[in-house]
Amino acid sequence: MKQRIKIFFLFITLLNTQHIISQNNIIDEIVWVVGDEAILKSEVEEYRKEMLMQNQRIEGDPYCFIPEQLAVNKLFLDQAKLDSIKIEEGEVNRIAELYINEYIANIGSAEKVEEYFQKDMSSLREDTRRMVREGQLIQGVQQKRFGEITLTPSEIRKYYNKLPQDSVPFIPTTVEVQIITANPIIPLSEIDAVKARLRDFTEQISSGKASFSTLALLYSEDPASAVRGGELGFSDRTSFVPEFANVAFALNDPNKVSNIVETEYGFHIIQLIERRGDRANFRHILLKPKVPKEELDKALAQLDSVKTAIEEKKFTFEEAATFLSADKDTRNNKGIMVNSNRQSSYYGTPRFQLNELNQDIANVIGNMKVGEISEPFIMLDKNGKQVAAMVKLTNRIEGHKANLNNDYQIIKTMAENARRQEMIDQWLREKIKNTYVRIDPAWKNCDFKYPGWIK
Repeated sequence: MKQRIKIFFLFITLLNTQHIISQNNIIDEIVWVVGDEAILKSEVEEYRKEMLMQNQRIEGDPYCFIPEQLAVNKLFLDQAKLDSIKIEEGEVNRIAELYINEYIANIGSAEKVEEYFQKDMSSLREDTRRMVREGQLIQGVQQKRFGEITLTPSEIRKYYNKLPQDSVPFIPTTVEVQIITANPIIPLSEIDAVKARLRDFTEQISSGKASFSTLALLYSEDPASAVRGGELGFSDRTSFVPEFANVAFALNDPNKVSNIVETEYGFHIIQLIERRGDRANFRHILLKPKVPKEELDKALAQLDSVKTAIEEKKFTFEEAATFLSADKDTRNNKGIMVNSNRQSSYYGTPRFQLNELNQDIANVIGNMKVGEISEPFIMLDKNGKQVAAMVKLTNRIEGHKANLNNDYQIIKTMAENARRQEMIDQWLREKIKNTYVRIDPAWKNCDFKYPGWIK
């Protein structure tokens, strides 16, 4: 009864006018009401911009697809309250800052982002946190109610056999690779030169001759943050390597510049921008010592000797990877590379699509035969440092339509996702049936995904 009274007053005060009025000017419009939650036209516009920014697919008319998606979200959020779903605010803040940083990187500056979204950065941050928070609540409901899907092998085979041929995914060529690396020696003179440059930057900043952000834009070798004047966005300690975090989170004065910090990426100076509880926003300038050509040549020669010894059967590639390789990620795994891309179907396995490999490795692997060992070559590692490397191609599965023999895990995931979506769709139909929904007449002429919205 209380729910009906609440909805009644909501309609009396808002829906009869259909508009939110300020000084006789229409500043917004209610286009849907789901339960006792209104969907504003401004929400639809903002959601559309966010989807475009993130390259998300909009199916059909955005002014049909987006309001329905927002309505579905509100049903899940209502269920999150009933299910007492809890989320970590620290994780919400971390993900929100990643979005903000991505917006700035894509558009070019904070000012252009404000212009695009037509709101100041503070409001955008709060709206982004809300978006992330709601997304995590929705995920929480889906995980609680539809997370555990168990299918038998016969059910997976049945799903695969019923797939139309044009729905069977094409699996690009995948490879399995072993690697051995050698780190070239960086002369102390080069390290001293980098430190001298950073000390000069610190002096310019402290004396007021130049701003930290300008120097970062001009000279920092971290391209992702350099375009933002070195700004890293709000993060907690776990977002950084320990050496960086220990110095950065010891800073208290935004007018001070840290001492020089060495990490696996190179050498940094850091400036505090703002602190919020256990999270903070910093600027940094990164410089990487350059490796002289003669040192790169020495590292290549070292690996060439290793290759010769393997060919002469003095030891195996696996033994060389274990005892001689400088690559700490693979040397305890006999040199086998493991896919660390969480978005990949092969995450956690030795299989890679070529575009998931380090580009330098992919270029070398492209024309190799299974079992072949490459000539030593120079590559940029994950930290952007030059190292010498040689690789062995241990397996190649050419591109093909997915089949149960080679791609069982992918098909299993597809079958589980299909079953999960069936369960979600059925749940939503029941929720829609039992929820008050009103849609502005001008927004009704749509082919909605779910039936029952229009009462």
